Amino acid sequence: MAQEKRILSAAAVLGGNFLYALTVKLFVLPANLVMGGTTGLGLTANYLTGVPLSAFVLVFNVLMLVLGWRVLGRAFAVTTLASTFLYPLALEFWQRVLGDFVLTDDILLCTVFSGLGIGVALGVVIRAGASTGGMDIPPLILNRLFRLPVSVGLYGFDVCILLSQTLFQPAEKLLYGVLFTLIYTLVLDKMLLMGTTRTEIKVVSQKSDEICAAILTQVDRGVTLLEGESGYLRQKTQIVLSIVSNRELPRVEKLIRAIDPESFLVISRVTEVKGRGFSLKKDYREEAKQ
Repeated sequence: MAQEKRILSAAAVLGGNFLYALTVKLFVLPANLVMGGTTGLGLTANYLTGVPLSAFVLVFNVLMLVLGWRVLGRAFAVTTLASTFLYPLALEFWQRVLGDFVLTDDILLCTVFSGLGIGVALGVVIRAGASTGGMDIPPLILNRLFRLPVSVGLYGFDVCILLSQTLFQPAEKLLYGVLFTLIYTLVLDKMLLMGTTRTEIKVVSQKSDEICAAILTQVDRGVTLLEGESGYLRQKTQIVLSIVSNRELPRVEKLIRAIDPESFLVISRVTEVKGRGFSLKKDYREEAKQ
C-alpha cells in the first residue's frame, strides 16, 4: 500500500510538471503573457539577455534548491528536488516536440487557459506532497530569517516580477497578467480542496434520538450528541452533530424534516475532515446493550 502511494505521488508530480510546461508552451509563450514566479522572471531574463527560458529556469531552480537546503534544511529540499529538474526539462521537451506550433494566439483565450492549466498543474503537485520550488523558496527563507509572512513575500515578489515585464510589454498585458493570476489562484484553491470538503449538520430537535438513529441506519454516517440549553426558556436539549458528504446533504435534510418538520437546522461547509469514516476506514462494533 505504501509503495502504491509513492508511485501515485511520483506520477502526480511528473504529470503536474509536464502539464505546467505544456501550458506555458501552448498559451503563455504564444501570447507573450505577463506572469509571476520563476517563469515570469525567466521571461524578463530572456528579453534582457537572450538566455533560453528553460535554461534560466533550470539554473535558477537549482540555485534556489541549494539556498533552501542551507537555510530551510534537508527535509524541505528533498520535497522540491523533483520539480527543480522536472519542470525545466519538461519545458525543453515540449519546445522540441511542438516546435513552432501555435494552438491560438488570442490573448484572452491564452490568459484563461493558462490560468486553468497552471492552477490544475500546481494543485496536482502540491496535493502529491511536493513543492514547486523556484520562487516559492525566497518567501519561505524571509519568513525563517525575518518572520515576514509567507503570503506577503509571495505577493511582493510576484508584483516585482510582473512589473519587471512592463520593460518589454504594454500596460494592457499587465492587466491580462493580473487576470491570469486571479484565475490560477482560484483554480489552485479549488484543486487543493477538491474531494476534501464536507458538510457539517447541527440539529436542535425534541426528537434528537430518532434523528440520530435515522442518520446512523439510513445514511450510515456517524453522529455525536451534544448537550445544549435553549437561551430563551433555559430548557435542556440535545444537539445532533454529523458530518456528511455534499451529495448526502439533500437526503439527510429530507430525512430530518420528515422526522421533525420544526427542527432547527444549521448547515455549514467544512474544508477538511479527518478521522474514522473519512480519512480512516469505518469500524463497525457490536456492543451489548445494558
